[in-house]
Amino acid sequence: MTNKEISHQFKLLASLMELHQESPFKIRTYQNAVRTIEKFARPFKDMTPQEMLEIPGIGSAVGQKTSELLTTGHIKVLDQFIEKTPSGIIEMLGVKGLGPKKIEIIWRELGIENLGELLYACEENRLMLLKGFGQKTQDNIKAAILFFQDQKGQFLYAQVESLAHELDQMLKTASTENGQPANRIQMAGQFIRQLPVIEKLEWVTTLNETELRAVFTNPDVKKLYPAAAFIRTEDPGNPSLAWLEIHSDKLPDLSFTLMSTEQSKGVTCGEDSPIEHRMNQQAFLQNGSPAFIEAVLRKYAKPSFSDWYTQNGTFTPADLFKKLGIHFIPVPQREFPQILEKASKEILPPPIQTSDIKGIIHCHSRYSDGGQTLKEMALAAKEKGFEYLMISDHSKSAGYAGGLQPDRIVEQHAEIDQLNEQLAPFKIFKSIESDILRHGDLDYPPEILQSFDLVIASVHSVLKMDQNDATARLIKAIEHPFTHILGHMTGRLLLSRQGYPLDMEKILDACKQNNVVIELNANPRRLDIDWRHIGQALDRGIRISIDPDAHSIAGLDDIRYGVLVAQKAGVTPAQNLSSFSLQQMEQYISKNKIKINISFAGG
Repeated sequence: MTNKEISHQFKLLASLMELHQESPFKIRTYQNAVRTIEKFARPFKDMTPQEMLEIPGIGSAVGQKTSELLTTGHIKVLDQFIEKTPSGIIEMLGVKGLGPKKIEIIWRELGIENLGELLYACEENRLMLLKGFGQKTQDNIKAAILFFQDQKGQFLYAQVESLAHELDQMLKTASTENGQPANRIQMAGQFIRQLPVIEKLEWVTTLNETELRAVFTNPDVKKLYPAAAFIRTEDPGNPSLAWLEIHSDKLPDLSFTLMSTEQSKGVTCGEDSPIEHRMNQQAFLQNGSPAFIEAVLRKYAKPSFSDWYTQNGTFTPADLFKKLGIHFIPVPQREFPQILEKASKEILPPPIQTSDIKGIIHCHSRYSDGGQTLKEMALAAKEKGFEYLMISDHSKSAGYAGGLQPDRIVEQHAEIDQLNEQLAPFKIFKSIESDILRHGDLDYPPEILQSFDLVIASVHSVLKMDQNDATARLIKAIEHPFTHILGHMTGRLLLSRQGYPLDMEKILDACKQNNVVIELNANPRRLDIDWRHIGQALDRGIRISIDPDAHSIAGLDDIRYGVLVAQKAGVTPAQNLSSFSLQQMEQYISKNKIKINISFAGG
């Protein structure tokens, strides 16, 4: 064990002791030992315990623990601190600029236990509510977290979107040099499938390895994607097929399926050329989930997909499903085999587009933890062409987010009335994101809840639940007469926090029975409800609501990430609440209020 490795253990011990507010004297002792051990020329592993004690700055406590570490590989007291510290808190210590003092405050005051939660809190401006945390500190922490997370192997769709589009354009430009046709490369795989989490960016191409390597020596390409390694893999069963993987230290891997042109010498890559058809064939095989592709091959393409493809002549990708005898299935929906049965019987309805979103449901203002004023958010929504804004600030229990006390609700509603006179026909609706409390109650009594046009019920605290408790908690909230929308139903943060376990069948049945809409939270770190469950909701006749959960004007644009996920599930505008026009939304709210009044009158 090197001196550096030993010093790292004491650094971790000092940090954890500081997090747990142990004796400052002991903390300083171990902090000083870190510097002494790391800089000492002679290896500690070669010293006797007595020799260690003779070194200035190494007292009996440090000496004994160093001997323990070198003998057993562990420091008992360090193991004890690790055991009582959430793993996510320990991971935070690895983020540059985020020291134990800041982490301790964040952990104690906000209950945040991992980087994903912390990043989300930065986006909601929660850190600025803490003493000693200003805008600059929050921005620095956010930047440090993003830098840290970018070095991992999985990435949010939103994180790689710009890279994917820019790189794709550069590759297409490079492929057309020297008069070559433009269709020598096409994007495929996870990004085209619009998966919320991306591991690699994929292409199918007739560019060879030499040509691709040359592309990545281009200064502009190197700046965008500094390639660190190239790995080629051959297909032993197909000499005309190979893969080139390109790795970079801080970016997603790139994967190129290399289609050899040897079998098509003298033939251009035009629309009717064999190589073009083979590229389309390979792209099809990569533009669907393994289960979907397997179902296609098993049911339709016999004896083999390659033979079937060749026997059926020449056709473009758009003709492929026609040749299969089923209606076209968009790439994002090529996930579940069941879609094949549906497409064999009927034309799939056009999926929702961003232009189908008519209003913004679920956004925050400075009344709670938003970055802009109510008026600024409303004006921004209006300028973007939306017909209405559903302002949904946090409720009173969300003290960490400046949740609204009753007097603040009155103040906000008065401002909304005033702004509606100024901004007509654009309209601001009075909403609230009410915390679902520990046992499923909402955050306000009925007399306050009835003052809102729409209530979004969400869990923000006590997230550690088993399936029974979590399911019961949500169902009680769903059954509350004032709950209109179930917000970010599982509480997950992609790549950071798993959602609490739910009996999804029971939750969906409860939403159906109580006419509760399920939010598709469009924040790219949430995208909750998961797209794999949306179809189950739609089959029950439950409406979805694509909502940005915006905490800033920029956050309004997150709506498109929700749309991309909704497209995977085949959501249509008619099945989405935020596609309601202003008139439809007013009618929807009026009907809900009538039902609630009847319910209370009957009670």
